[in-house]
Amino acid sequence: MIEIHNPDNGQLVGTVAVASRDQVQDALDRAREVQPAWARTAPAARGEMLRAAATALREHVDSLAALNEAETGKPHSEAVEGVLAGAGTLEQYAELGPVHRGKSLRGEFSATDLMVPEPRGVAVALTPWNDPVAVSCGLIGAALVTGNTVIHKPSERAPYTGALLGRVIAGEHPDGVLQTLDGDGSVGELLTSDDRVDVIAHVGSTATGKAIAAAAVHTGAKTLLENGGNDPLVVDADVDPEWAAEQAALGCFANSGQICVSVERIYVHRAIAEPFLDALIRHAEDRRLAPLVDPRHRDQVHEHVVDAIQRGATVRTGGSVPNGPGAHYPATVLSGVEPGMRVLAEETFGPIAPVRVVDDFDQGLAEAAEGRYGLAATVLTGSMAHAQRAWRELPAGTVKVNAVFGGAPGGAAEPHGESGNGFGFGPELLDELTQTKVVHIEPPPSLPR
Repeated sequence: MIEIHNPDNGQLVGTVAVASRDQVQDALDRAREVQPAWARTAPAARGEMLRAAATALREHVDSLAALNEAETGKPHSEAVEGVLAGAGTLEQYAELGPVHRGKSLRGEFSATDLMVPEPRGVAVALTPWNDPVAVSCGLIGAALVTGNTVIHKPSERAPYTGALLGRVIAGEHPDGVLQTLDGDGSVGELLTSDDRVDVIAHVGSTATGKAIAAAAVHTGAKTLLENGGNDPLVVDADVDPEWAAEQAALGCFANSGQICVSVERIYVHRAIAEPFLDALIRHAEDRRLAPLVDPRHRDQVHEHVVDAIQRGATVRTGGSVPNGPGAHYPATVLSGVEPGMRVLAEETFGPIAPVRVVDDFDQGLAEAAEGRYGLAATVLTGSMAHAQRAWRELPAGTVKVNAVFGGAPGGAAEPHGESGNGFGFGPELLDELTQTKVVHIEPPPSLPR
């Protein structure tokens, strides 16, 4: 059994049974059984079902947001935004799926040559707790509209949210097309090691992503992996330090730093370092004390802070575990951080702003480009030359200039390094969830007269 406690007050939300081996096998059998008929369903009809699911999702927005808040501590308004974003994503794929095109090739005049996208088959979606509705809707929606059947295992830290989401979407589709399984890593391991699975889409830790990739070597499944990140923020000398600190606080502290593309490390030019730090400390101290997802995760975040202190960093604000129930942790600003400290080298995934002062833009850009991750990066600069260098040189799937969050709809990035592989959003996700068949047709020779 899995116990879920409210990270705000420590109260028990409920207990969830882990799916058994037999339940996993039954789900795989059912997914394979119904997939051929689902693949033959007209794409327009699949799109209409997805659109109906989006409508149903909006009708359950309050219930889903309340469960998300209770399980993970996500602020209610942000949880509502996540549900609405998920509904919008379902509608996006309801539109994109039916117009997902193949190609015609220019062969002999008498022949027809085509490249035709087809569903891969059975898709497993392993989704995270930090944005459980929006992320899940992207993977589930794209997989369903392209004719795959889906087995969804939501994070064991947000099982009630995942279960309700599954019921809402599945209720608008034929039986067995979407199934939800509760469980921890053991259930994920059973799913990802089974050769009846054709594609695995995972959003979560790098360690889990590596295990999935290793299992897929033996099963032959296609993998889409958005793993951990250690996203840098480079602050140039020619920007307003107050505005830069506001951007840094948003990037580091939103949702208590529990966002895949949160700012994890800051490189600020020495010329504006002091006013930047002063403003960042004020922003941190003005934030409401908010919970992390659970005490276990809070312990991991605090270990990074302790490691930095032991290696010579200075806590400018925060940095201690508060008394009382729940899993709260204050917004924390560290100065004097050096390479090798865990807050710079690893993903912390908490409300920590480790600030490293650099002598010039070149040093900041060079150090920001170091490390084994490559999810996203941000640069704040008034120089077009520096902005151009930044997006060219930073080895990340997403590079943002003068905004820690934002971007046009439909953008799809491929993570670099240990942050994963494959497109996880946008129209390109439809390509990932289909495989292309080349078809050549020509007439037979004429019969002799």
